[in-house]
Amino acid sequence: MNVDVIILQPIVALLAGILILIMPRLLNFIVAIYLIFIGIVGLMGHI
Repeated sequence: MNVDVIILQPIVALLAGILILIMPRLLNFIVAIYLIFIGIVGLMGHI
């Protein structure tokens, strides 16, 4: 199963936004996890 980053990014951003609205203290963790995830997916696309 091949998941395209272009399709995945809006879903992840939407979930992160909802979580930030519910618990604003999660902002740092959500941003860090999002950046790490996008970085890993981007690196795997070049391999």
